[in-house]
Amino acid sequence: MKPSLPKTILHVDMDAFFASVEQVKNPALRGKPMVVTGAGSRTVILTASYEARAFGVRTGMKVPEAFRKCPQLIRVQADNAAYAAACNRIMEILRRYTPEVEVFSIDEAFLDITGSLSLFGGAEPIGRSIKVAIFAELGLPCSVGIAPNKLLAKLASGLQKPNGLTLLKPDLIPALLEELPVESLCGIGPKLKLKLNSLGIHTCGELGRTPVSTLKAAFGIAGERLSAMGRGEDPGEVVPEEVKPDPKSVGHSMTLAQDVSDRARLSVYLLQLSEKVGRRLRRGGWAGRVVTLTLRNQDFTTHTHQHRLPSPAWESRKIYEAAQALFQSIPLHQPIRLLGVSMADLVPKGAQSSLFPEANKSERLYEALDRVNERFGEWTLTWGSLMERQDHKGVLSPAWRPDGVRRYL
Repeated sequence: MKPSLPKTILHVDMDAFFASVEQVKNPALRGKPMVVTGAGSRTVILTASYEARAFGVRTGMKVPEAFRKCPQLIRVQADNAAYAAACNRIMEILRRYTPEVEVFSIDEAFLDITGSLSLFGGAEPIGRSIKVAIFAELGLPCSVGIAPNKLLAKLASGLQKPNGLTLLKPDLIPALLEELPVESLCGIGPKLKLKLNSLGIHTCGELGRTPVSTLKAAFGIAGERLSAMGRGEDPGEVVPEEVKPDPKSVGHSMTLAQDVSDRARLSVYLLQLSEKVGRRLRRGGWAGRVVTLTLRNQDFTTHTHQHRLPSPAWESRKIYEAAQALFQSIPLHQPIRLLGVSMADLVPKGAQSSLFPEANKSERLYEALDRVNERFGEWTLTWGSLMERQDHKGVLSPAWRPDGVRRYL
């Protein structure tokens, strides 16, 4: 039996993705400091162009703060459909090089190119070819990292941004990790960094040398994973979408432009959220048994309420009716700043086919509604109750997937 080849993993990370898409749509924005935001007054920066980043504007920053840093900043409202379409086209390009493509988020993906190296002349030629193809066909720049595993490939793609290509050769990895700050590794955020720093651990080299017993005492079983990360080890496989585990839930939430206490107005938002959840369920072929309503008050306290349906549902109306019943049973002591609706305990929608003509008629109606909205834009056809809804255009979650259902790994 032949020994298996060492893995070669490639990570593609689009550069300032939302901003780059907007610059392709409107070339007048190229070379200028611009940001993409949601529509509401409480929105934050979703993406900043590199010209805006030079002024200190960053993703997640509040809009007023961004304008204080860069008064000439250009603000563009997010175009979810354009970003989703670009993501789908990018994934089509990536699958030309290997079927083993894992969509990590709307603007990045992992590829296992181990079996493709001889077909395309090696890892670096594959990386260059991908960059050329994405830019030639979509006009979008990206950075590529190549390494023996996913952790290091993601690290590599960020080392020469924007428009970079970095190959981490195995013999050079220990020297790189020795002085690399721990927060450079995917999965080590600000809070974890502070806790590691409090233990005297500032670099990956220090993390890798720290006894596992020390890390487990501080972080539990996660200490073993942190120890391996410090040495640049990652056993994770590239998992293509079609073999990923089933989703655990499907949900949507919205932060309101201003705190709202009027139940009628909040009910309109609930219907809007229920329709979005229903559409994602239908697109993914799922039905759910448990409806969850999330409310965040003016003082940021958050409460969740659940209801188990008598049978799995994918219809927006049934989701809304359950969410509305929960909502009406809850006293509102404060104005609401965030609403959320989700469905859990999912089962394949195909298992719910009905022998009754009325149910089949309802399914055909929803299919027609979804087709029209997917082709001509969200809310082209909708329920009459939404015609007078307060306009609230959401933004894509970083965990968005082309199949419309978030996958939990």
